[in-house]
Formats: sequence, C-alpha cells, structure tokens
Amino acid sequence: METAKKNNPFDFRLLSRVLSFVQPYKLIFYSSIVFSILLGVFSIGRPILIEYTVDNFIIGSNPEMLLNYCLIMVGLLLLEAVFQFVFMYAANWIGQSVIKDIRKKLFDKILSFRLKYFDETPIGALVTRTVSDIETIAEIFSQGVLVIFSDLFKIILIVSWMFSRNVMLSCISLAVFPVLIWATKYFQTAMKSAFEDERSAISKLNTFVQEHISGMKIVQIFNREETELENFKEVNATFKQATIKAIWHFSIFLPVIEIMSALSLGAMVWYGGLDMILGGEVTLGLMMSFILLINMLFRPVRHLADRINVLQRGIVAATRVFKILDTDERVNSNGNLILNEVKGAVCFKQVNFSYKEGEPVLRNINFEIEAGKTLALVGATGAGKSSIVNLLLRYYNIDSGTILLDGQDISKYQLKSLRTKLALVLQDVFLFSDSIYKNIVLDKDIPLAEVKEAAQAIGLEEFIEQLPGGYNYNVRERGVMLSAGQRQLIAFLRAYVSNPSVLILDEATSSVDSHTEELIQKATEKLTQGRTSIVIAHRLATIQNANKILVMEQGEIVESGTHAELIALKGYYSKLFALQFN
Repeated sequence: METAKKNNPFDFRLLSRVLSFVQPYKLIFYSSIVFSILLGVFSIGRPILIEYTVDNFIIGSNPEMLLNYCLIMVGLLLLEAVFQFVFMYAANWIGQSVIKDIRKKLFDKILSFRLKYFDETPIGALVTRTVSDIETIAEIFSQGVLVIFSDLFKIILIVSWMFSRNVMLSCISLAVFPVLIWATKYFQTAMKSAFEDERSAISKLNTFVQEHISGMKIVQIFNREETELENFKEVNATFKQATIKAIWHFSIFLPVIEIMSALSLGAMVWYGGLDMILGGEVTLGLMMSFILLINMLFRPVRHLADRINVLQRGIVAATRVFKILDTDERVNSNGNLILNEVKGAVCFKQVNFSYKEGEPVLRNINFEIEAGKTLALVGATGAGKSSIVNLLLRYYNIDSGTILLDGQDISKYQLKSLRTKLALVLQDVFLFSDSIYKNIVLDKDIPLAEVKEAAQAIGLEEFIEQLPGGYNYNVRERGVMLSAGQRQLIAFLRAYVSNPSVLILDEATSSVDSHTEELIQKATEKLTQGRTSIVIAHRLATIQNANKILVMEQGEIVESGTHAELIALKGYYSKLFALQFN
C-alpha cells in the first residue's frame, strides 16, 4: 500500500486540499475556467476558417470573400490574445492570493509551537517552507491546474473536430498517441521522485547558509573559511545533482514529443496526399487545417508535460508545508481563565521535567515565592535554573506536578493572558531590525512620552539620547549596532514598560562592563521593587539581598534559604561564595 502511494505521481487528496484555499476567490477561479474554455474555442476557430477559406474562396477564386475571412481571422486572433492575457493574469492573481493565505496560516502555526519544536527543527528548513516551498505552490494555479484544464479542453476540442471532419485521417494522425500516453505516465513517476530530492536538497542548502551566516564570527575567529567553503561546495553540489536529475528526465521527454509530432504529421500528409491524388474526400483546405490542428494538438501536449512538471513540484512543496500545518507542537493549554490583577505568588509542587523522554532535567522541584518577594536561583551550568523559568513561562509542558500562580494552576490560564503578566530579560538579548522605540514597545500601544518617562525612572534616558536619532535609532538585525551591555539595557526598559507582575532575570548582568553593570543594578532595583522577581545569576554579589535563594545541582534543589542562612550552612553555596570572593 505504501509502495503504491509512493509510485502514484499525483496525490489528489493533497491537491484537493490546496484547491480548498481557492474558496474565497471562487468567482475569479471559475471565471478563469470560462476564459480557458473560450480560449480553446477561439484557437480551433482559425484552422476551421482556413479550411473553409481555402476550399471556397482561394480554389473558388473569390478575392472579396477571401479578404473578409482574412479580416475575421485577424479579429479572432486579437480576441484570443485579449482572453489569453485575462486568463494568465487571473490565474497568477489566484496563485498569489492563495499562497498569501497559506503563508499566513503557516506562520501563525509556527508562532504557536512550543520551543521544543524549534530545538529539534533547523531554522533554515522552516524558512524554506515559509518562502520557497509556498512560492512553488503558487505555480499550481499560475502554471498548473488552470492551464492544464485549458490544455486538456483544447485537446478534446481539437480531437473531436478532427474526427467530425474525417475519421480515417484522424486515426492516422493520432496513431502515435498510445505511445505518447505511456511515455507521459513514465515521465510523471520519474519526475515526482526527482522533485522530492530537489526540495530536500534546497532545504539543506538554506539551512546550511542560514546557520553559517548567523555563526560567521565563529567561522572567522577559528579560521574555518576554507573548511566551511568545502562543506558548502558539497551541499551545493548535492542540490545541483538533484536539479540535474529532474532536468535529465525532462530533456528526454521533450524530444520524444517532437518525434511523435513529426511522425503524426508525416503520416497524415502521406495518407491525405494519397487520398487527394486518388480523388477521395480529402481536400486541400482540409489538409491545411489538419496540419495546423496537429501542431496545435501537440503544442498543448508538449506544454502538458511542462504543466505536469510544475504541478508535481507544487504538490511536493505542498506536502512539506502541510506537514508543518498538521504538526501539533503547541503547549498543552485548555485554559480559559483571564488574568486581571495578579499578586505574583508562585509555587512549584513536585514538578518533574525532561526535554527528551527518559532524560530528566528537573526532579521533584518544590518551592514557593511570596508575592512581591525576590527568589534567586544559583547553580552550575546545566543544573536546571533556566528550565524552571521556561516552565513558568510555559515554553514547555511539564512531565508531572503543578505550577501555581496566585494559587491557580497556570495551565488553566489563557496562555496570552498569562504571558502578559510576565516579563523576561535574558543574557543574550534579541533585538529586531527596527528602531529602539519599536524594540521597547514591541508594537504595543505605548506612547513615546511614556517610554521616555520609564527610561528616566530607571536611569537609562541618557544612554538612549546619546545615540544618533535617539529612540528612532535603527539597531539593525539582532541589534548588531549596539554592544551586549546596551542590548541588555534595552531589554530592561522593555520589561519595565510592560509593567509585569512577575519579573524574570536570566543571567542579566553577565558579560557587561562595570559602568553598564552599575546601570543594570539601578534598573534592577527599580524593576524588582514591589513585584515578584526570579533572578538567575552566577555572580552571587548581585543576589545577596534576595528573600530566598535556591541552590540547584543536577536538576534538584540541594539548598534553600537566605544568603546568611546558606553561608551559615557551610554547604555548596558557602563554598561557591568563598570561591568567587577569594
């Protein structure tokens, strides 16, 4: 059953799903079908008029009627050109409208995924799905379904007219069609496999380029330019081979069609000429119309191979896009409670968590934070500190246990409502390619005057005003125009203007100079005042005033208490503190 599915060149169920996106544009879609029918009628009209004109007005020596019919043929040609323009414009318009909707739906789906999905999926692959693959789906409409329908209708119309005029001449002309049908079926199956390899190769190429451009600092500092160039050559060559494979099949098929067309035309001329010599039913006009009709017949057949090529490419791309749309990687949340006023009391009860099944990261985590108090998390890298924060923010689903906010399980809160009351400042701050103001408000309806007041309140106004353009200064991609410390200051201001009930600082004072650290310390004091705060820090000097400190090791809480209590305990925290200050 699986083999049959793989050998099937078309997945009509998938094609039907793509076509379901046409629903909002069905009027233009059906109009395009009508235009394609009219195109077929107009195209076959010219050979019919030529036959009639030759037999009646050239052989019949009627120059006046010859001129009239020539003018009629010119008019038909112009009308056909107008309908061709309207048809192609409508087909492309539908294609772009559909992929706009699919791309929006896809990106909305990606936005809903939990972080675990992004941990396991290359970003370059997602970029390929969202941009390149969806653009390929557009060709299903602009060069695929609608054009195939137009070509098939034209073929049926031409064959029907040929048989209505002379059955024997038509049979002779179409004798090569069984071979052509077999060759087309073989071509379809071969091309589907080639296109799957091609889409897989371009996804790997995009992933490689995106990853290495993002990590260019590492590539250059470790002198890996030549090595990475060789790796790129290998990935690039794989993509080339996949594309060449598709071109190879196509290059074989087109000459086959040309040979079949020549054989058909030659057989028709031989039989028709012999019939004329023997005084049969075939006329000169009929033979001329058949020559035109055979050329018109094989042109859409030749184009049909192209259209099938495009359609299969689009279906392969659609398979990859719909695979993401059908992926269920959202945070499990059936909560519908809306958070209005939040005190900020946080409680973890017997929480267990693992990023990968069978590899626990947190084991039986239990602690409480009173509203408005500060909790500090201390421990070696990989101890599980950031994982606690990730679970509170609902980036991941817990394996077991309960996390409470103001006495209510956070899974019962509406996710958007929950995150509105939380704010996070990371060590590695991400800024978008936009102005400082836009990066602070993140499109929330916060006026510039209010942002300036907030900056003044936490002592960051002078730093921003010194930049060219002040709040309108464009920080470029990932904030490369700012230092690491400056980016962290922007992140603090971003958190402050959002007015969270629970503030999370994850290594927010690491890797900054003393002046910036002083600004951050002042901002931290202002930010944490009167609100629940969770601080992750390696620098123990920054958390000595915390109301409670949790010491973590290998996913477990090994010590808990105030700074003075933990020093008196003379355990892990005491040794770590002595080590840092000595």
